[in-house]
Parts: sequence; C-alpha cells; structure tokens
Amino acid sequence: MMFDKAQVRHAFAAASHSYDSVAHLQREVGMALLQAADLATLHGTVLDIGCGTGFLTGHLAQTGCGPLIALDIALAMLQTTRAKLAAHPQVHYLCADAEAMPLAAASIDQVFSNLALQWCGDLNAVFGDLRRVLKPDGQLRFSTFGPQTLQELKRAWAAVDSYPHVNDFYTQDQLIASLQQAGFRHITCRTHIYQPHYASVLALMRELKDIGAHNVLPGRNKRLTSKTALHRMMAAYPPNPEPSGITATFEVFIVSATR
Repeated sequence: MMFDKAQVRHAFAAASHSYDSVAHLQREVGMALLQAADLATLHGTVLDIGCGTGFLTGHLAQTGCGPLIALDIALAMLQTTRAKLAAHPQVHYLCADAEAMPLAAASIDQVFSNLALQWCGDLNAVFGDLRRVLKPDGQLRFSTFGPQTLQELKRAWAAVDSYPHVNDFYTQDQLIASLQQAGFRHITCRTHIYQPHYASVLALMRELKDIGAHNVLPGRNKRLTSKTALHRMMAAYPPNPEPSGITATFEVFIVSATR
C-alpha cells in the first residue's frame, strides 16, 4: 500500500485538539489490547508506536515499567501526550515515522501499538525493523484495522465514482505472513467487529476527520467533492434497521508475536 506520509503527518497534527473528543472506538480497542496483555509482567523498555494523544501510553506508564518511549509521526500529538503525562518522568518522546525508526538494535523489550500500523505502506519493512529493535524474546502487541472496516462507506462511494475514498487495510493472512517473514514466533491474531451508530453519514465523516483518518491514497480525488456527488453517496449508504441514523463496520485485529 502507498500513502502520502506528508498528508498523514499533517492530518494527525491537525486532529490533535479534536482527537480526544471523538476517539471512543480507539479507546475501546486500546483497552482490549491492554486486556490481552499480561501487564503484571511488563518490564524493561517499552515502545508505544503511534501514541496519538497518549491514551495507551498513560495506561502503560501506570504499570511501573521501565523507560517508556512514546513515538508518533505528528509532533502536535506528541506535545499533547507530553502535557498529559508530565507526572511520569520515565516517558520519553520521539517524533518519527514507524517505517524509519531511529532506534538501536535490541534496545526494546516490549512494543505496543494501537490502531497505527495501518498507516504503514510496507509491512515487511516495518516488522523487519521491529524485530531488529526488539531484544531476544521481546514481545510485539498491536491492533490494526482489517479490510471490512468502513465497508459501507466504501460501497457507497463506489456508486458515485471510481476514485478511492476509503483507505484499504491489510488482511489477517497478510499480517501473519509478514510477521512470519520477519522472523516472529508464537503469532496470535484475534478478530473483533465493532459497529458503532452514527446520527448520519456526515456525522461519521466528521468523526473520521476529527481523528485524522483522512484518505491519503495517491489516487484520491484531490478536487473538492461536489454537493451532488456527496448526496449521491449518502443516498447509496446502506440504511440502518433502526428508525434513524446509520452504522459503520470496523474490523479490528489484535495481534501478538514474539521476537
């Protein structure tokens, strides 16, 4: 997959002030990721990739683990996290791309990442580099979106034009194959389906914008969407069985692997 990383960085930086007010799903998935890990045994240096505004980082900091590195591609997100976690001196902040981490080999004991790795274009390279920075027997735990995510919105836009309006996401088989190719062991992958309710299609689109989840594919339509096209898309969106509003599907994989 190809992403415009400058646009990714800009979108998440712009969303740093609105993110917390709308990131309900991200927090719910983050809690599921934490619950799948044995935090009582958390030790050594921990890396949180795509820390955002610090929800997962804050919970990890409370475990009393050793040094904790919060990494994000958007400086504004890191600054928000730093302001929140000022009482945790063991947290260090690194503005960097997960696809080009400036970290020494075998320097990390545990890696966490909550709904961030779907913004990486080359999974093989990412997992290879994660294996490089992890110590022997180090643990990788992450959540990421699956291909059923926003399937209703994708189908609705497909009825309007041929531009990609919704980002594609890796399949479970692709994730596992990339982890195996990188040399990870003891791989587990669990699927969760979330279907939150929204007042309207516009409300869903506003939330996606407010968390920074823009369409950053190179083939996207770079012109402003016309009102006619927008109305056609909303008319094509699957109706909700309930009296009003719509639902959106989010497929989430929660993955763990050992170095």
